[in-house]
Amino acid sequence: MKLTYDPKANIAYVRLREKPAEVEALHISDEMNINLTPDGTIYGIELLNATEQLAGDEIKRFVLENPSTGKSTEVLLPL
Repeated sequence: MKLTYDPKANIAYVRLREKPAEVEALHISDEMNINLTPDGTIYGIELLNATEQLAGDEIKRFVLENPSTGKSTEVLLPL
């Protein structure tokens, strides 16, 4: 999994797997698109207006947590 952020476009992308030959974008809302592979597997999630989607008025950080181990990693976002 990989999270990328483009500050010029204010778009974040959560890639869940390696890119197949083609993906189809499914428009969920004005702020979210989901890319699907031909077999219906989710490839990635595009977040438009990312600063609001990821952090809102909170501290600009992203926390990845493993609930089975209780361990987490925090990353400050360059927003």
